[in-house]
Amino acid sequence: MQVSLENTANLERRITVSLPAERFEGVVGKRLQEIGRTANIKGFRRGKVPAKIIEHRFGAQVRNEAYGELIRESLGEAIAQENLRVAGTPEVKPEATGEGGEIRYTATFEVVPDFGKVDPAQLKIVRATASIGDADIDGMIETLRQQRRTWDAAERAAEAGDLVTVETFATTASGRYPAEGSDRGATVLGSNVMYPELESQLAGMSAGDEREVEITFPANWRVAELANQAAKVLLKVTKVSAPNLPAVDEAFVKSFGVKSGKVEQFRQEVRSNLERELKGNLMQRLRAEVAEKLVAAHASVELPPRLIQVESRQMAAAAEQQARQQGQPNAKFESDPFLPAARNRVAAGLLVGEVARQNNLKLESARLNETLQLIASTYEDPSQVIELYRNDPNLMSSLRGRVMEEQVIDWIAERAEATEKAMSFAELMRPVA
Repeated sequence: MQVSLENTANLERRITVSLPAERFEGVVGKRLQEIGRTANIKGFRRGKVPAKIIEHRFGAQVRNEAYGELIRESLGEAIAQENLRVAGTPEVKPEATGEGGEIRYTATFEVVPDFGKVDPAQLKIVRATASIGDADIDGMIETLRQQRRTWDAAERAAEAGDLVTVETFATTASGRYPAEGSDRGATVLGSNVMYPELESQLAGMSAGDEREVEITFPANWRVAELANQAAKVLLKVTKVSAPNLPAVDEAFVKSFGVKSGKVEQFRQEVRSNLERELKGNLMQRLRAEVAEKLVAAHASVELPPRLIQVESRQMAAAAEQQARQQGQPNAKFESDPFLPAARNRVAAGLLVGEVARQNNLKLESARLNETLQLIASTYEDPSQVIELYRNDPNLMSSLRGRVMEEQVIDWIAERAEATEKAMSFAELMRPVA
């Protein structure tokens, strides 16, 4: 194998690899022989199919597979030979076949920048702490009751917590929306499912009541014709329903899978779930804190531009998907606004990897197994989930990456100058603005 290396930019490399035809033909021949020993072809006994028939039947497929495998294998060898650390996925282009059937290709890729010595002891981080109390368990059980509530028609004016069914239409300088009839919907007063200025007007109204409200819709309103428009909105309440919350009794407890129906065992299950959420949220905050301080400490280091572009496009695609799931089918996001966040994400990922490399950190199998057990415990049949992961290389690879990242984050946090910040569970679980 012959290898030549070019520096095409500060962090970009192009490597050209030439492989003798014998190496390729050797791989192809070996695979065809393996197929010949097991192939089931009508008219021939197993293992007795002539080589020409095997070649005719499987040759093209085998050559394609062997070619791809040979490139992956030889590129890995070439990168190791040149002592390169690749950032991102190489772009491989086959070249014209050389003399004697020689295989040639080029691979262009970016490399990990030189961060120098990454010293966690120089970082100053804030580490959040929290615990689960009885009030948190009470709050979660109340939330579960709210989720299981039923509704009874109320012959009175609507008040906070009631379910109000309403018909609406809006009139602006340019027309009526909808053009005919009314939009029908429902909201729980206090939930702000409706536009808050409209929802607040429903309090005190009874079934059959109407009220006209003058408002200006926000610029990002979901109905394009009404966005940023002054309008008169007619509200008509068609039904008021009062909530009926279930008692926390044996039937309620059993409905959540606690077979004994005992409230104390249910509370313990709720505590276990909250503690699992707490652990995940604490790690998420710690990851963000460590990443922010790591990136800030190495802000002057040049990063692979193509890797940042790829990350920004992926972030834009994720934002589009989320918007479409939230009812915006035509949502479209350009990648440029995501570039600053993409840069930080790329920098953080490279720096965490650099810390692991510089300190020879290896994945702890006990931690991997513990995380897998934790994931599986949230399902009805944990053993099935564990088997699914064990038999799926992609799932296990993703899990290993996640656990290794958490392991490195913990390692950095243990050596950084940390200040603890005590928080309540509710405060900790509140989304960060």
